Amino acid sequence: MTNFKLPDFTLPAPLARLGLKLPQLPPTLALVTGLNLVLDRLIPREPLEPLIGKRFVIRVIDAGMTLRFGYGERGFRPVFDTTPADLTISARARDFIALLAREEDPDTLFFNRRLLMEGDTDLGLLVKNTLDGIDLPRFDPARLSPAELLLRLRARLATPRHA
Repeated sequence: MTNFKLPDFTLPAPLARLGLKLPQLPPTLALVTGLNLVLDRLIPREPLEPLIGKRFVIRVIDAGMTLRFGYGERGFRPVFDTTPADLTISARARDFIALLAREEDPDTLFFNRRLLMEGDTDLGLLVKNTLDGIDLPRFDPARLSPAELLLRLRARLATPRHA
């Protein structure tokens, strides 16, 4: 694994203005699909039981994105109305990526005012502690470089498939 260090960046303001005008459903669907894919595989449902019926908003401030979703007995789902969320988490795109890459921890971002939580703070702590307790694989943005993707594709094509 490479020691990729995510540069500090903020997306340009025109991108946020554009993002505000774009439909928010496609990125919300991507988020809930990803969350549902890791349910039971990486994230057990039992610690998530207190989240049933709760609404969440993730705001990617510099991208102009507001992702509204909820959690129910069948998993995560998009929310289509603007009823106030139980918990809203806001940060720049770079800070969310740094969390995924485990380059930054939520406490540091929160105390440096780079990660904002609004709403039910007990719910926020439950979400944070649940995620901290899960051994998620480290997200390495360097694995998404064109050269790395080509190497992995070449290796996959060179490996014979068994019927």
